[in-house]
Amino acid sequence: MLPDNNSDALILNVDDSDGARYAKSRILKRAGFKVIEASNGGDALLRARQDHPNLILLDVKLPDINGLEVCRQLKGGAETNTILVLQTSASCIGTADKIRALDGGADNYLVEPIEADELIANVRALLRLGRVERALRDVDRRKDEFLATLAHELRNPLGPIRTALALLCKLDPVVPAVQDNARRTIARHTDHLVRLVDDLLDVSRISQGKISLQWESVSLASVIRSALETSSHSVEARGHALDVSLPQEELWVCGDAVRLSQIVANLLLNAAKFTAPGGRIAISAGREGDKVRIRLSDNGIGIAAASIDSIFGMFEQSGHAPDRVQDGLGIGLSLVRKLVMLHGGQVSVRSPGVGLGSTFEVILPLDANVPLPAAAPAPAPAATGGSQRILVVDDNCDAADTLAELLEMYGHTVRTAYTGAQAAERTLEFKPDIVFLDIGLPDMSGYEVAVKMRQLPIPQQFLLVALTGYGQEHDRQAALQGGFNEHFAKPVDFGKLAMLGLHIAQ
Repeated sequence: MLPDNNSDALILNVDDSDGARYAKSRILKRAGFKVIEASNGGDALLRARQDHPNLILLDVKLPDINGLEVCRQLKGGAETNTILVLQTSASCIGTADKIRALDGGADNYLVEPIEADELIANVRALLRLGRVERALRDVDRRKDEFLATLAHELRNPLGPIRTALALLCKLDPVVPAVQDNARRTIARHTDHLVRLVDDLLDVSRISQGKISLQWESVSLASVIRSALETSSHSVEARGHALDVSLPQEELWVCGDAVRLSQIVANLLLNAAKFTAPGGRIAISAGREGDKVRIRLSDNGIGIAAASIDSIFGMFEQSGHAPDRVQDGLGIGLSLVRKLVMLHGGQVSVRSPGVGLGSTFEVILPLDANVPLPAAAPAPAPAATGGSQRILVVDDNCDAADTLAELLEMYGHTVRTAYTGAQAAERTLEFKPDIVFLDIGLPDMSGYEVAVKMRQLPIPQQFLLVALTGYGQEHDRQAALQGGFNEHFAKPVDFGKLAMLGLHIAQ
């Protein structure tokens, strides 16, 4: 924490000259600061890690490590990068060194001899700025934590909504047009909410450095085809004409296939949303040297010149069309930029102006390696087809009951449990083939329940599936390491149930 007054501030004074070090320490102590000292670069780095000073008064000329290099290491270290650095040097040092110091991360630079008042004023000014910077970091951290919590909490009610809708469709498949339209509206807006929640989680993951990419050689054509499938409903619903132009040659990029498709899909959804009904969207791709360029243009509302530079910012939206009831959260393009950068690429946009459409371009490096033929998919661990014995465990009774009822309608034998203790008892009694297990249970965590289940004196052939609102990659890895066979995020994607041999028509 940065101090609120001089007496709480700890300053590390680094200088190899005993006299200069003594003079500066005396000035700082008289001003009410706590001062510790070091006479060389190695000791400065050690004391910075051990004592965590608020500010380091760092001379450039040191006997072992140049002060500029010490500053660079401080600003590059996870434990020390927030420590303020006030670099000092003798008057004979040129302007180039001052520039190098500031470019290397120094927060300010003073040339000796330094007047006492000047030194104290600079130290106080840096500490004030440091307090503001720390406050902003805390706000940003709380924002990321809030987004992650919000996304998790929104997943829980979305589960029973989607499952209840599927249950209604199974109970009464043939209904009047008005009722069918109402069901489709619910499904469409539920999917929209799921996408918003996923975007919130993705932004939070990237901001906190917790996103994990599954690197592989990916066909550019497959990326664009997948994106077209994802966005086709929005494009068709607004009556847009879509032109697609792909290269004849097979091009490959290195990256995460899902995330690459998400980049293109977000741009397509953005174009569909910000183009008046009956508009035109064009997407093309091609090789440019050792890179690929994906270009997506539309004749939509365009972008004002003043908004071009900020359009990829968080929560940023440019313009508004009266027919668009749901503009979204303004995080789709921010997510695009972050994902493109993680893949070593660039994204840009240009527009002649408001009402004149816009063109987005994504440039990605080509994968120089020739991809190996895709391996045959591993067989699903569960037996496909036929009736299964299924246990659904969730403290959200609506979520557990609606999923159980839907599974029963497809011929499966289902039991429910609402606590970890009940789950262990039902597993022992019921001997299920598949267990859907929530992680956040009231009496114990799903991980603890999984351990208890795996220790029961029954055959261990049953599949243990985490069905949870915790959908980040580290949550998935924790589930697989904790004895689960699969990890599904809420609300359940019924298409994924085919992996378990459970086919549910939608």
